[in-house]
Amino acid sequence: MTTQTNERLELSITRTFNAPASAVWEIWSKREHMIRWWGPKNFETTHLDVDFRVGGAYRACIYNDNFGGENWMGGHFVELVPNERIVMTFKWDKDNDSVGVETLITVTFSEHDGKTTQMFHQTPFLSPESRDSHIGGWTSLIDKEQAYVECFAKGGPASEQ
Repeated sequence: MTTQTNERLELSITRTFNAPASAVWEIWSKREHMIRWWGPKNFETTHLDVDFRVGGAYRACIYNDNFGGENWMGGHFVELVPNERIVMTFKWDKDNDSVGVETLITVTFSEHDGKTTQMFHQTPFLSPESRDSHIGGWTSLIDKEQAYVECFAKGGPASEQ
């Protein structure tokens, strides 16, 4: 896994999954999969509405007693290219230094020899501190995504990770 930041207040995380791009796409595009891995480690996704189409919206709540209880977020889908790219907006309902600030997330998938490299990119953040506060959350979400998609791709039970 590679995590990169820069002075332009961008965050990039690259991870390779032992799963085809079609499986990674499916767990992003279908609510019944996404609800099982969406959110950082030790968070439960208690609410997830997804209208997975260009212009469609999503809204989610992740829950953890130690991190303020309910944490609501949402956005809309800007671009969807099956098995290749998801572009969506992202905004926390409440966040100490970025209330109402909408960022753009681009997730790309590149398959080679049955493995998929996923590149996650989010921008802009208001400050390096705000950007850096998202590294742990997104990294652990991608950890959960990886465990889920690799089990799913092998035909294993689609269980919460």
